[in-house]
Amino acid sequence: MTATYTFDVFCSLDGFGAAGGNWTGYWGKQGPELLDHRLGLYGEKQRMVFGANTYRAFAQMLASSTEESEVRDPWVTRMRNMPATVVSSTLEGDLDWPDATVVGGDAVDVVARLKEESDVPLRSHGSLSMNRALMAAGLVDRVQVTLFPVITGETGLDPVFGNAADFDLELLESRTLDRHIQELVYRPTLHV
Repeated sequence: MTATYTFDVFCSLDGFGAAGGNWTGYWGKQGPELLDHRLGLYGEKQRMVFGANTYRAFAQMLASSTEESEVRDPWVTRMRNMPATVVSSTLEGDLDWPDATVVGGDAVDVVARLKEESDVPLRSHGSLSMNRALMAAGLVDRVQVTLFPVITGETGLDPVFGNAADFDLELLESRTLDRHIQELVYRPTLHV
């Protein structure tokens, strides 16, 4: 049986995965429902999959944070303690992640192999360019977009679907968290 692969991403209404300027984490819009829901999502057994840039960003962010900062929300701590595969041709040696393995090679080949071999679902939070390539290769089963009620037209960073192929999306689930955050889960199909 093939493991399910979920591309999990946070996004502003205008399609950015982050913002500069004076925006804070979660664009300052997080609430208890979102944080509890995220903790529940990461309560299930699964393997994380990251590209090198996202792994580096998480490792740096966590290393420079304190126990009280929002960077260390319980779901992030739980995610960090899950087994992880980091797809990279540039990282070497031990990673600052409790149970992470670096695997070299093309992400499409690595994830195709993981999907065949894994006995638990696979999840990737972020890793935008890697996940766009995986979507184009038909390896992403679910795209989980947490849509924050902001427009970051002047300060938006990291366009989530910039330079992506065209996809048709089948809505599988939707929910509203804290009365203003939307979580949308889709099954993507390459548009032909």
